[in-house]
Amino acid sequence: TECILEPLSLPESPGDAPAVESSPYVPCIFCKECYLIAEQSQLLKHMIIEHKLVIADVKLVADLRRYILYWKRRFAEQPITDFCSVIRTNTEAPLEEQDNFFLLCDVLPEDRLLREQLQQKRLREILEQQQRERYDTSFHGICMFCDQEFTGNRSVLLNHMAREHAFNIGLPDNIVNCCEFLAVLQEKLDKQVVFCSLQCLYCEKVFRDKNTLKDHMRKKQHRRINAKNKEYDKFYIINYLEFGKSWEEVQSEDDRELLDNLEEDWSDWEEHPVCAVCLFCEQQADTTEKLYLHMQKSHGFDFPKIKSDHGLNFYQQVKLLNFIRREIHHGRCYNCQEKFQSKGGLISHMEETKHITFLPARSTWDQPQYYFPTYENDTLLCTLSDSEDLMTEDQSEDVPVVSEDISNLKALKQSSVLNQLL
Repeated sequence: TECILEPLSLPESPGDAPAVESSPYVPCIFCKECYLIAEQSQLLKHMIIEHKLVIADVKLVADLRRYILYWKRRFAEQPITDFCSVIRTNTEAPLEEQDNFFLLCDVLPEDRLLREQLQQKRLREILEQQQRERYDTSFHGICMFCDQEFTGNRSVLLNHMAREHAFNIGLPDNIVNCCEFLAVLQEKLDKQVVFCSLQCLYCEKVFRDKNTLKDHMRKKQHRRINAKNKEYDKFYIINYLEFGKSWEEVQSEDDRELLDNLEEDWSDWEEHPVCAVCLFCEQQADTTEKLYLHMQKSHGFDFPKIKSDHGLNFYQQVKLLNFIRREIHHGRCYNCQEKFQSKGGLISHMEETKHITFLPARSTWDQPQYYFPTYENDTLLCTLSDSEDLMTEDQSEDVPVVSEDISNLKALKQSSVLNQLL
């Protein structure tokens, strides 16, 4: 039997706002000097030496260029002493040898607000970028271990490396700027023209040739990245979620502190509707009623009627939906088992032959394996409920709970060892 080795995900509505692009250069707050963003340490050194300005906790500034441009404008409007604390050095030396340095930090409410706004703006841009990558089908990449080429969506390559080479950098949906991430990893594994890298991605030891490096990573089971390497932080969504916190800090937080805030005001909670996806096409709806109506009119599949006619309880509905999802995913008609190369061809066949309307024998789909979702984000499963008329008043009380594998409850009662004990 065919099985699904990695989690599947149904399509979701992509964000439509593009990420904001910025210049690669950052200007000095006080003069016309400019530096590349990658050389921000040179800019900070320049401002300390030439202009006596110190910016506290620069690493916590989400977007240094926007931060610098904001204060460049503000310092042009008002004196620097209106914003910065003054730190005097060499206080015991003669007055002419003393220096005044200016400290810009988030103790100033305006600076704190700016940093928080930049963090929120960056988070929005990162999420929009990640959303575009999720639905991008123009991806082209080569496996770092077997040189096999992959096109389409980035998840194809990432899942291949995880499944075939036990190299797992995380779920595709947790990664952003995937192409840059893969390029960084490939660069470490390759021998460059200017310098020799050939570096293990986990222990970061350097090797003399590529075969030795490959053998090392395989034998030592080092086919993973070094989680302590801060160079990789920018490629994971978790590092953008909270102001001034890394993934380690977020994961190490004690949830017990949340118990102290049970009385907080939840009025700002915004609940966004989650779309459920059709069993047979990509159509989405924000309510199950709309989705059931679509499946009935467009495909001839009346789920409420099937549920009622067959007396399906909650667990049987779950198994049926997962069974249908699985068969459609494999391109197979769940009635006649004919396979098709395309999903469109399969659905056309099922609609024309009316195979979409009738269920196969209950033993085909009413199996424990279909308790497990075919798609990990299948919202339709969250909306199921027992039919109100399936249980009579006599059945509503004293209902025994038994394993679904036990088909003959009466025989069980007669042969049970409990009878001897009684």
